[in-house]
Amino acid sequence: MSEQKKIAVFGGGSWATAIVKMLTENIDTIGWYMRNDQAIEHIKENEHNPNYLQSAELNADQLDLSSDINYTVKNYDVLIFAIPSAFLTSELKKLKVSLDNKIIFSAIKGIVPETGLIIGEHFNKEYNIPLENIGVITGPCHAEEVAMERLSYLTIACQDEEKAKCIGNALQSWYIKTKISDDIIGTEYAAMLKNIYAVAAGIAHGLGYGDNFQAVLMSNAIREMKRFIKKVHKMKRNINNSAYLGDLLVTGYSLFSRNRQFGNMVGKGYTVKSAQMEMSMIAEGYYATKSAFKMKEANGAKTPIIDTVYNILYANENPKKEFKKLTDKLD
Repeated sequence: MSEQKKIAVFGGGSWATAIVKMLTENIDTIGWYMRNDQAIEHIKENEHNPNYLQSAELNADQLDLSSDINYTVKNYDVLIFAIPSAFLTSELKKLKVSLDNKIIFSAIKGIVPETGLIIGEHFNKEYNIPLENIGVITGPCHAEEVAMERLSYLTIACQDEEKAKCIGNALQSWYIKTKISDDIIGTEYAAMLKNIYAVAAGIAHGLGYGDNFQAVLMSNAIREMKRFIKKVHKMKRNINNSAYLGDLLVTGYSLFSRNRQFGNMVGKGYTVKSAQMEMSMIAEGYYATKSAFKMKEANGAKTPIIDTVYNILYANENPKKEFKKLTDKLD
């Protein structure tokens, strides 16, 4: 993959903004698609996103902003999608130009609700993008800490090592370190699953469980993640690497975690709907829970934590009673 490939980011949220900020350290011109025309004009005039990561300074001269997804797809070679998974299908329906020969990298930590597929599989099966042209950008990395330029780590996964290295080089800086992986499916499933476990951690906190229980919950979560991923994609991987365990821990414990925040509200007694309405950002773990539960029923993985979160979010079971039953299943 040539260093001359033109890179664009799709999405107007915090993670998309963080990726754009990272790219501005190394790329002269970055395409940036977002739906909100008012936000685009604000960024051009004030050099920060008015809705997300307002502290992240952006150089407007480096940004080719557009609310026309077809313009951005047509004019850029590498497309980094950071649109919440719940809205990806509706955004892609606007496409009138082809994705042929495009290189797709997903920074989306979720499942496409309409197909039940992780993002890479969705682009492969629905748009015939070759697997070697699909990659994943994952953490452990919170957008808020990128805005503050705190040392952060990214894992870039792709079957084509040169493409992974190119994206890694484009994103790295004095405060961003990047690592390359060939486990595109495993890292993407891990990025989806850790959001569910963060919801569980939030519910536990909202119910009044302490740090001792949280440690046991996270210990069980990484083992549950390993069992789940092994069922869907068996290959040699170290589940204790940062892309798996590290991303799980930061999402489960950080105050920046929207999934933990969502779970915390549910644990405190909010209904799922009221918790969603109060949050200004999407909690990907909510949508991922339903898809992961369906997958585990099909593949037979033992997933007591996913089962518990599913029962609370989708079967309207009492969080206190469900977690009481879960405590007897953990070790």
